[in-house]
Amino acid sequence: MGSSSLFRIVLIEPEIPQNTGNIGRTCVSARCELHLVGRLGFEISDRTLKRAGLDYWQHLTWFHHATLEEWQEKIEDPKRVFYFSTKAKRLYTEARYQPGDWLVFGKETKGLDPELVRRNADQAVKIPLLGPARSLNLSTSVAIATYEGIRQLGESKSL
Repeated sequence: MGSSSLFRIVLIEPEIPQNTGNIGRTCVSARCELHLVGRLGFEISDRTLKRAGLDYWQHLTWFHHATLEEWQEKIEDPKRVFYFSTKAKRLYTEARYQPGDWLVFGKETKGLDPELVRRNADQAVKIPLLGPARSLNLSTSVAIATYEGIRQLGESKSL
């Protein structure tokens, strides 16, 4: 991780280029890395991806890992990985974030693999849904999680 990166945002098999572009823009504004894992539902050169990221994409530090296993090899401390899922028991605000943490999100249509969430239940967190929607938009979820981490670090003076 670059010394100036705050968090590492991980998207497993993202499908919608506009979401990934928006997330890239959030990563640039929040000093986060973006890690794309597995098969993507678009080309990185996709016009809509770059349009959503506007002219910020050139400032984004990003990586593409071909497989989940390839990405997992990069993890220094599994306790610093947080898996965001509507199936998690613990709220995302209950986690105590630190610089360098990995914030992991699944694909837009299915979320994270339930088995991955089950295997990492202690590190799984959820953003509460109060209405009848099944989930939030992926880019919205990433922004909520990232800025909760920034809020916590500001309170602890880790920024």
